[in-house]
Amino acid sequence: MSVSTCPSRPAPDGELPEHDTRGLDAADRAIVLATQAGLPLVPDPWGAVGREVGLDGAEVLERMRAMQERGVIRRVAAVPNHYRLGYVANGMTVWDVDDAQVERLGREVAAIEGVSHCYRRPRHLPHWPYNLFAMLHGHSREEVERQAAVLRERLGEACRDHRILYSSRILKKTGLRLSRRAGQA
Repeated sequence: MSVSTCPSRPAPDGELPEHDTRGLDAADRAIVLATQAGLPLVPDPWGAVGREVGLDGAEVLERMRAMQERGVIRRVAAVPNHYRLGYVANGMTVWDVDDAQVERLGREVAAIEGVSHCYRRPRHLPHWPYNLFAMLHGHSREEVERQAAVLRERLGEACRDHRILYSSRILKKTGLRLSRRAGQA
């Protein structure tokens, strides 16, 4: 499991806000440090983290929820290595979808099997007309192209164009990292 400590929403000016770790007490800081490389893959990960930081597992979970509510942690989620699972064709599909329908259609696309994440992004005209992104994973490019055809059918007349951008390497997926030295973020 991965703990994503990215901010949950952009600042009003569209920029991502800096992480404000000043409100973390010693226990919250210890929890972030203990989980920033991922949760232990054991039946009771909260208890394992709690033992590491000197807290009860239920208190660790409650503190994680509180940090999430404050926006310090965005989510706790599994982050699979698709290549190790045999999914060697990973394609970010980008779609030029009618703005009036993109929110509804984005929710529909996100629910389709094979879509690991889906989100709306601003267009950058005239060079980048795409406003809906959906990541697909397959054992081959042909499999990804079949999945993209399903998405294209679902988008219907609202879709004007699309592309598939295939991954060429694995990027490190991490969130906020705290320094192990006390008082520094």
